[in-house]
Amino acid sequence: MEQGIIEADRAETAARLAHLKMEHRDLDSAIAALREMPGPDQLQLARLKKRKLRLKDEIAVLEDALIPDIIA
Repeated sequence: MEQGIIEADRAETAARLAHLKMEHRDLDSAIAALREMPGPDQLQLARLKKRKLRLKDEIAVLEDALIPDIIA
């Protein structure tokens, strides 16, 4: 029973990770598009970059959670 719960948690974490990675890629595109505009909104650009960094941190945490610890 507990194994099923663990697998469900792993599946949920993997799904969340996939969603965050997609959002991270979307932010890349949005930042690139904003930079190409004449006179880009620097405040909006800074907000998008900050969001992208937060996503990167959250992605790293979830990836660490999915990788089993190896006893050395």
